[in-house]
Amino acid sequence: MSVLLFATLAIELKRRAPNAHTFLEVIRARYGPVCHGVYIVFALMTNVLVTAMLLTGGSSTVNFLTGMPTAAACFLLPVGVVLYTLFGGIKATFLTDYVHTVMIIVIIFTFAFTAYTTSSLIGSPGKMYDLLTAASKAHPVAGNQDGSYLTMRSQQGGIFFVINIVGNFGTIFCDQGYYQKAISASPIYALPGYIMGGLSWFAVPWLCASTLGLSAVALESNPAFPTYPNRMSAADITAGLALPNAAVALLGKGGAAATLLLVFMAVTSAMSAELVAVSSIFTYDVYQSYFQPEAKGRRLITVTHVSVILYAIALASFSTGLYYIGISMGYLYLLMGVIISSAVLPASLTLLWSNQSWLAATLTPPLGLCCSLIAWLVTAKKQGGELTVKSTGANDPMLAGNVVALLSPLIFVPLLTLIGRPQHYDWKSMSAIRRGDDSDVARSASVELETVPGESHRTENDEKMEQATLKRASKIAKWLTCFLAISLLVLWPMPIYGSGYVFSKGFFTGWISIAIAWLFCSAGCVAIYPLWEGRKTMKRTFKLAVKDIQGKWKPHTTEGVGSDDELTEKESIKEEKVVEKS
Repeated sequence: MSVLLFATLAIELKRRAPNAHTFLEVIRARYGPVCHGVYIVFALMTNVLVTAMLLTGGSSTVNFLTGMPTAAACFLLPVGVVLYTLFGGIKATFLTDYVHTVMIIVIIFTFAFTAYTTSSLIGSPGKMYDLLTAASKAHPVAGNQDGSYLTMRSQQGGIFFVINIVGNFGTIFCDQGYYQKAISASPIYALPGYIMGGLSWFAVPWLCASTLGLSAVALESNPAFPTYPNRMSAADITAGLALPNAAVALLGKGGAAATLLLVFMAVTSAMSAELVAVSSIFTYDVYQSYFQPEAKGRRLITVTHVSVILYAIALASFSTGLYYIGISMGYLYLLMGVIISSAVLPASLTLLWSNQSWLAATLTPPLGLCCSLIAWLVTAKKQGGELTVKSTGANDPMLAGNVVALLSPLIFVPLLTLIGRPQHYDWKSMSAIRRGDDSDVARSASVELETVPGESHRTENDEKMEQATLKRASKIAKWLTCFLAISLLVLWPMPIYGSGYVFSKGFFTGWISIAIAWLFCSAGCVAIYPLWEGRKTMKRTFKLAVKDIQGKWKPHTTEGVGSDDELTEKESIKEEKVVEKS
């Protein structure tokens, strides 16, 4: 849902600041360096929490499946990511995102069809239903309707639902990685891309939970389950080990290998985006903004590479420290919203509301953070009697901190705007942000800058047409994302939750069938459609590669373009710029 709502912000970023490298540059252009510094801190906290969550969760799974020491996994997982991010930058994240996502979807399909069609342990939705019914009788769930696993009416589930929503708002709206993709996207494809991406992503956790999460519950009493005859401990569940346990029970060593591949694909793909995000912040928002404003492409690339390496080492060390003090992926996941979600509203209003004052934008995030920390720790102290990892990681304290973090800006923003007076911003300083100068990089590569996709001269008419497209997309995005958010948050789950309905066998079978069908639609959107959309670019790239191998083509040099073939290729590049950027 947060990804769907982010589509509106992505469109506004393209409209207001078409040449920005980061969303933090937009903050600086509107509010100046002090406010800029505040949001740099919150953006980096977001990146640190997300990366730490990836490494702690991934390393725990690797340790469980292979026996590799967790600390070693924390350092080894980022190695490959750092290498291809250094050489490929954001293009590497696009390519690896595609390849890794396709592999993840294939693995999820494998688990789903094994559990619900071929497994001798389960084999059908009906058998899964019977096993879950038996598990509900043997181990009824406190707070669930009739103690059942087959209901949406769950007290702890409802709490996690709220925490999950708040945390996702923070990790999406404050993560430079998402803005990076919005900045890189073609104006034509920004809206459909985020809508399709949001709807496609929804099927992944839904079917994973409905397959491997439920399989873990259904098979705990089966000798094939790794922890048999014991149930999984709370620590194992918090560390994210329900999935690998269920996978091993269903597919044995094959399940372990598939889970290892799944975790590697997810962790490396997501971490690559985080590395690019952090390096962009240090390069454009710290180094170029305050140390070397005239720095050109080559120097900026050097800063980017150094940032990637140092950040990877720092976060591997940090994640190792978290492991040794008992902080797991689950703890970090619940904590994210407490730390960062107070910046969601003021950051969004920077692009959406011209009257938000400097005082409101600057002070709301730290004030909201103070309030959320107080709510979290006071609730933990009151319920647990002392502040420990266990008491602070309980659902109720985390719920209090998350809700205060997201909602306190609803008080601070209007109040501080009135105190500091509305700004009546005209958006001009955002549009004045200029792209970096990459001429030195082009010269060193003996390539004409004009032939690089996205670098050709833009006429005033081109900019007017782009703005008209984005304005129309913005209107559509606001209505469509609101409709989808209400549908997915209210119209679908709330009646089932409020009624306390316990799934019948037929309803459960339909539930699983829809989840599998939805993932097929997701596969079409993220695996097949990009190939069709990029068919011309792939065809042209293949032709140029063949010509290059045969020695019949040379890249455009700064000395001029000589042959008719080169002129044709130059025209082809310009015509397909939109496809390239998408």
